[in-house]
Amino acid sequence: MTDISALISQIAGIRHGFGSKRALIPEVLAEFEPTRPQKKQVHGTRIVDISHPAQPCGEADGFYTSQPGILLTVFSADCLPLIFSRQDGRRVGVVHAGWRGLKAGIIEKMAERIHQDGIVEDWLVSIGPAARACCYEVSQELVDEFLRDVDLPPALISPSPRHLDLAAIAQAKLERLGFAAIDHAGGCTICSTVQDGSFKYTSFRRNSHQRAKDPTHPGISGRNQQSGIIILPE
Repeated sequence: MTDISALISQIAGIRHGFGSKRALIPEVLAEFEPTRPQKKQVHGTRIVDISHPAQPCGEADGFYTSQPGILLTVFSADCLPLIFSRQDGRRVGVVHAGWRGLKAGIIEKMAERIHQDGIVEDWLVSIGPAARACCYEVSQELVDEFLRDVDLPPALISPSPRHLDLAAIAQAKLERLGFAAIDHAGGCTICSTVQDGSFKYTSFRRNSHQRAKDPTHPGISGRNQQSGIIILPE
């Protein structure tokens, strides 16, 4: 089943969803896939305005539109996909935010774009499936970088030794910026399973652990899940 946001589901005239290993693009969005922008995600902070279907965007990790009928998506494995919608459903956005993008300020860049023609207080945000603090172990050097560069409580950034809580960091940033409401959809991409015991999401981190134990374990190139939103054409 596709993960969806309880908040954004309340908005009329849009469709959204977060992908999984079994449905790399949510079924409700698949018919619109040919309209999605063409891009190369680079863990940066560039936000692109989308005005027409299949728009070439170059290197970018955030997308914004007021145009109906254009699917905005981001690819992710263990990074955060964030879906944004104005409460009237007339403007939407998506962001791909790993630790690099979070630290560099991609959420703040999306807020700046929103402020060009409105206020963030009119917007809802959903934080999708990603590596959670339960599993996202990193180097102490990276934790120290976050503690130095990101002005948030240390226990929020790293609730246990050498673990980062990307979703909590994103939520705290969104709250500080003044977004109307935020929710979380889906679970940890590293450890979440479905009823048959198989993993629910694609995970580069989990895959690298498996390949370290068994070099013959298959890779997952090209198997990123997509998360996205579209203003439905009238």
